[in-house]
Amino acid sequence: MSVTTRELRLVGAGGEPVDLVRTLNSHGFVDLPPMKPDPDYRATELTVRTRRGKPRRVRIESGRRGYARLSILGPASSNGVADDVTDTVRYVLRLDADLSSFYAAAADDEQLSWVTTGAGRMVRSASVFEDVVKTICTTNCTWSATVRMVHAIVANLGEPAAGAPPDTPWRAFPTPEAMAEAGTGFYRDVARAGYRGAYLESLARSVAAGELDVEWFGRASADELNDEELERRLLALPGVGPYAAAHIMMTLGRYHRLILDSWTRPTYVKRAGRKAAATDASIQRRFRRYGSYAGLAFWMFVTRDWVNEA
Repeated sequence: MSVTTRELRLVGAGGEPVDLVRTLNSHGFVDLPPMKPDPDYRATELTVRTRRGKPRRVRIESGRRGYARLSILGPASSNGVADDVTDTVRYVLRLDADLSSFYAAAADDEQLSWVTTGAGRMVRSASVFEDVVKTICTTNCTWSATVRMVHAIVANLGEPAAGAPPDTPWRAFPTPEAMAEAGTGFYRDVARAGYRGAYLESLARSVAAGELDVEWFGRASADELNDEELERRLLALPGVGPYAAAHIMMTLGRYHRLILDSWTRPTYVKRAGRKAAATDASIQRRFRRYGSYAGLAFWMFVTRDWVNEA
């Protein structure tokens, strides 16, 4: 096996620091293929598609001070393939985001000032389509069911990494075309997605046919597509309700909505103390000072323990 290495400087678009380990622990999606984190969550492996040839498997870990080390595994990589993989990892780690204004607000909040050392950068999937599919797989079910569904989708429909054996777990997330062609029986009997199967199939068909460009949701600026209009378009997607829309918006870097659900509400009360009011309105008031970053501030607040334990 050949290994091609690259480096990524761990700094945000506003010059702010980036903590790689905290970034890799910012979101549960790191536990879903095509990512596979180390047991201690200090590094992860990821299979990504490239513009040239088969998907490639890359290991992401800390390198020299201030840098992440990327090791592209499998056959020798050309400079073009290595550039593709590096660009994708940069996107996944959200190094293009400027969180300096969020850090400025958090610096004066004794319960959130810890984020200014490099936390708050939400790891995302290699495509908007992938994040939408995974979010639909989290709706109205246990996390173990989400893991089962996504594993089945990737293992059966994803393309293997270059140089990997046929039965490899190292597969890229499937294309919309592959998911559209899978058929209703696959989502019912193999992925066991329940009612979500029809939503996943419909979404994949619309994207594959060019009727829906979900990737634009990630490319569009706030001036081109404001938060209210983006939320409206997300709610129009099959299987996407208010919770899923807020979740997808967070993966898109639109943080004004708080993800309020059966886990985050009681977790907030636990972190804030028993005297904290548990109504949605009171929780929203707590984070109103963060403006467009209110949802990110809330997420950092409720996930502090498992982000910092890493």
